[in-house]
Amino acid sequence: MRHPAQGHSAEQLFDLSLSIDAHLGSMSDSSEEAVGGVTSGQIGLGEQVTWRARHFGIWFTMTSRIVDLDRPHRFVDQQVKGPFRSFVHEHTFTPCPAGSVMVDTITLAAPVFGRAAEAPLLVPYLRRLIRMRNEYLIAVLDGRAS
Repeated sequence: MRHPAQGHSAEQLFDLSLSIDAHLGSMSDSSEEAVGGVTSGQIGLGEQVTWRARHFGIWFTMTSRIVDLDRPHRFVDQQVKGPFRSFVHEHTFTPCPAGSVMVDTITLAAPVFGRAAEAPLLVPYLRRLIRMRNEYLIAVLDGRAS
């Protein structure tokens, strides 16, 4: 998923994207909490966080680790424990004349119902969450959110 960020550098977006506090702000609709590992501030390479959030009316817990980090271009978080058979989220940040572009690529395998649940249910839901998160990050940098 591609999201342009006018007026903001790849460095700004990269650093803010690693902020646990910014992530929590962007996911307030799902009552998301950081309940283990790095629970505030910025997460780094090899560190992990355990999230607890309500999605589809059900509480989920997922632990993710930052498995690759190349500031300010790219980082990858990967589920180490949680509801998916596998879940990898690659974040890339590319400078452009107007600012930068964020690209989120998720590779997942759903546990229950497998592929039958991924396309019609999970993919649109995750796209919406990522869009909301990226819009929130830009709003923080614009001074419209905290």
